[in-house]
Amino acid sequence: MKKISRRSFIHTGFAGFAGLTVAGKGSFNIDLKPEVKIDKVKLGNSGLTVSRIALGTGSVGGSKSSNQTRLGMDKFASMAHHAYDRGITFFDMADSYGSHPFVGHAIKSMPREKITLLTKIWTYEDGSDRNAPVRESLDRYRKEIGTEYIDILLMHCLMQPGWSNNRKHYMEGLAKAKEDGIVKAVGVSCHNWEAMVEAVDNPWVDIILARINPFQSHMDNTPYMVSELLGKAKAKGIGVIGMKIFGEGRHVKDNEREESIKYALTTGNTHCMTLGLESIDQVDDAVDRVMRLV
Repeated sequence: MKKISRRSFIHTGFAGFAGLTVAGKGSFNIDLKPEVKIDKVKLGNSGLTVSRIALGTGSVGGSKSSNQTRLGMDKFASMAHHAYDRGITFFDMADSYGSHPFVGHAIKSMPREKITLLTKIWTYEDGSDRNAPVRESLDRYRKEIGTEYIDILLMHCLMQPGWSNNRKHYMEGLAKAKEDGIVKAVGVSCHNWEAMVEAVDNPWVDIILARINPFQSHMDNTPYMVSELLGKAKAKGIGVIGMKIFGEGRHVKDNEREESIKYALTTGNTHCMTLGLESIDQVDDAVDRVMRLV
């Protein structure tokens, strides 16, 4: 049986789970065989099957950097390869994290058909002079990652309702890219309740990335309300990916991580979750914990 030292895990820095620092120490054993791998799930009606954990690359992210990119190319690649060996074949990126080249470097030796690549495009209201042609942005993303296609492309961090009316430039561009096979599924990353309600009701949306945890930390409504809405999304065939599972790092004690993961798996109405992992120890903890609770 495998024994994981929580002390060594914590000393590596727990910031990666949500982009922050850890409070609390302790140790415990996980009664699992060391070769256990994360399982795979169907992501709604998107046609995609993904690992239940996505390796997030946006901890303390913005301005083209994150805790993951600050690891450096080789250290990040080493962690990503270990994650792949543990069954994590799903990589969550964003243009604003600057993580495309890092994931691209890491996946060079991985079979493309066995991995899922998600990234996000920052959007502005139609008419803004900051709007670039969507295809031009996607061509750059694909070059940075080193891939012919992107599995999931989301409009990043929607913070207001009305986006389906004032983001048509992006919706039409992404729909065309989907039609051309450049992306497989499209959707939104929500940071606003009304924006998420709008997403559930919009047939354009294949995937929703939603903030969910049992502590109502960095969420868009109460856990009950968010879970209920995500349940409606799932019933419509929308793929639901949970984020901020640990409340952007406010709830990272061992018992809180346990409660958060269990909530996401059993009550939160998610298909899978993205975790901003920063070390091999954190990868092992996440995989073992999820597979014990699933």
